[in-house]
Amino acid sequence: MMKQVVFGGALVIALGAATAWAQGAAPAPRATPAPRATATQGEGHTAPKSQPNTAPDPTVPGGDLALGTVSLRKAVKADGKPLPAGTYQVRLTAQQATPDAKGQTDAAERWVEFVRGGKVVGREVVTIVPQAEIALVQKDTPPARNGAKVETLKGGDYVRVWINRGGNYYLIHLTA
Repeated sequence: MMKQVVFGGALVIALGAATAWAQGAAPAPRATPAPRATATQGEGHTAPKSQPNTAPDPTVPGGDLALGTVSLRKAVKADGKPLPAGTYQVRLTAQQATPDAKGQTDAAERWVEFVRGGKVVGREVVTIVPQAEIALVQKDTPPARNGAKVETLKGGDYVRVWINRGGNYYLIHLTA
């Protein structure tokens, strides 16, 4: 143990000496050349440079669309209102969610309705994610084509309804 302490102390002294030697032996800084005058000197940018899109705008369906059937195992809240446990038809509406979510593609945030017995009993905002981008958003295994998954999220405070339909994924988050 004593050998390790002595060796460690010698290493610290050696590194300190090497650092001090390197600082003392550093070359003198060079003088900076004067900036060149150009014909546009003093003119600023008139507009920001255009930035490339990170992904092309997704194709999302317009109008109403039946997304499928889901079974909720426990009561949840949709749009702040109670939605009892049971089986529901989920229908995408043409109504966009407002206020606009900055950075979102137009029409990628819409309303869905939960329908039971031909009557709308609840509604919630859905996020539409194209199939090509789902790996950037979700790490879990997606539902099968034209299928759905209902999952209670970690902590039990939220339920996610995840529907795969027509090349898009529809993510609905409900409060438990």
